[in-house]
Amino acid sequence: MRTLYLFIFLLISAFSFGQTMEKRLSDAVKILEADDQFKHAIMSLYVVDGKTGKMIYEKNAQVGLAPASCQKLVTSVTAFALLGHDFHYTTYIGTDPVADKNYDAGSLFIIGQGDPTLGSWRWKSTRDTAVLSGITAILKKNKLTRFERNLYVEDDYYGLQILPDGWIWQDIGNYYGAACFGFNWHENQYDLVLQPGMKTGLPATVIATEPRVPDLSITNHITTGPKGSGDNGYIYTSPFSGFAITSGTIPAQEENFTISGSMPNPSKVFKNVLVDHLINNGIRIQPTSYANSENILFGKPVFKAMHLVDSLISPPLDSINYWFLKRSVNLYGEALLKSLAKKYHPYIANDKVYDSAISVVKNFWSKNGIDPSALNIIDGCGLSPANRVTTHALVTIMQFAKKQDWFSSFFEALPLVNGIKMKDGYINRVRSFTGYIKSRSGAEYTFSFIVNNFDGSAGSVREKIWKLLDILK
Repeated sequence: MRTLYLFIFLLISAFSFGQTMEKRLSDAVKILEADDQFKHAIMSLYVVDGKTGKMIYEKNAQVGLAPASCQKLVTSVTAFALLGHDFHYTTYIGTDPVADKNYDAGSLFIIGQGDPTLGSWRWKSTRDTAVLSGITAILKKNKLTRFERNLYVEDDYYGLQILPDGWIWQDIGNYYGAACFGFNWHENQYDLVLQPGMKTGLPATVIATEPRVPDLSITNHITTGPKGSGDNGYIYTSPFSGFAITSGTIPAQEENFTISGSMPNPSKVFKNVLVDHLINNGIRIQPTSYANSENILFGKPVFKAMHLVDSLISPPLDSINYWFLKRSVNLYGEALLKSLAKKYHPYIANDKVYDSAISVVKNFWSKNGIDPSALNIIDGCGLSPANRVTTHALVTIMQFAKKQDWFSSFFEALPLVNGIKMKDGYINRVRSFTGYIKSRSGAEYTFSFIVNNFDGSAGSVREKIWKLLDILK
């Protein structure tokens, strides 16, 4: 009898606790809805028991909203599931046949297959100096020190569909809007070094780009803002363009100030530094170099390697994913998404790479309980304001990840935000948070919160949402 009473007590306690948490969340959501910042907004919250998957609370959980960077979770988990945690990118080094007995080979080819880590500063093995030295060592090892003709960079692995639909003009010229090419270099990012004016309102002066971006003409309209006003400068350009326009302000200070942009053509930056490095290290090659994308655009012949010599291998996916989620590197999301297309539809037309990739994502999650219309995605990173994802879908994906043998790598990559292991997202008038919480009582929750079209300060909205999520701690 005592055992029966204990069972009933525990059952009632568990039921009461569940009701209490639901009520507390409901009350907190009503407070947000009454707040002037959310007067014209739509918000969605979905919370489940992390152990059982049972719903704790839902508000508009089946409404598709712009998820901002929480969309990275869709790409991350799909990549783990379909590419594998040890997936890596390969960049090949090739040649064409020897043309003359006085040379070891005709032309040198660097054959890109979408690796987003080449030249990245995040790993010792991928830093620009390591990559350049690695290529030189491979050539010398294979006794390829005299090339009759030129360097060619095969950067057309994804064709010329470099950007997804829906990215906006204000973003694509800046570092976080860097496009994913068939060949990527230095995360397709450069620094624009500026000297602020002597006082507020005066023009800033362009000093340099680091690394140097050849053939880029910059029309500068950035002026000097008040001291301490921060980076409010923007760069407007597009892939393959030779022109950039800047606007906005940078803070008044004596030292130079740097903002970061996206390379219009990373192959052009890479091939110039590689040729210089090879010549400086005793390898004979013509000083001129070419990229396939440039030749395609200008109607010139496109040459391909006839012989593969060796290759460069990227860090594995779980390491790439760490930076993808931890530092929200948009380029990595686009690379992973395109990799899904190449793996499952290798012969798809290059102008259909994004369509193909998105179909792979939707088909996979359809088999795992998510309606395809709950994942109306356009890109892999969430930068497009036209993406639409439900919080129900995000929580379902997070619950799926918990059951996989690679979950520890995925979990480790999640940022710690407000004491919670979660991914956060922000684009214009969008705030999102998705992750896992273990409460002080030992309860585990998986949740997703998205709000679209809020008013006023994004920082203030963040603090209000954090206060709601603190209920789950």
